[in-house]
Amino acid sequence: MSDENVPAMDYDAHEQTYEGFINFSKVGTIAVLNIVLCLILFGFGGTVATVFGWLMLIATIVAAAIGLALGASGWIPPAVVFVLTGILAILTV
Repeated sequence: MSDENVPAMDYDAHEQTYEGFINFSKVGTIAVLNIVLCLILFGFGGTVATVFGWLMLIATIVAAAIGLALGASGWIPPAVVFVLTGILAILTV
């Protein structure tokens, strides 16, 4: 009897939730890798590297927020900050 009253699964909502999870995973992974680079700047660099580490850490937070708002192409802003942080790490450490 209870089987007759079961609503059909909402596949559109399921697909949107899955896409959101995948986007969050991409943005989160790049943000964590960038935080690791910032920790390298803090630990092995001098004063200039520490200043750049703080700037890139703030830029990571902003880029991750923008990336989560963009949707499917949300991995691009954190990736740009990651590349910039990598270049700064190479130059200052």
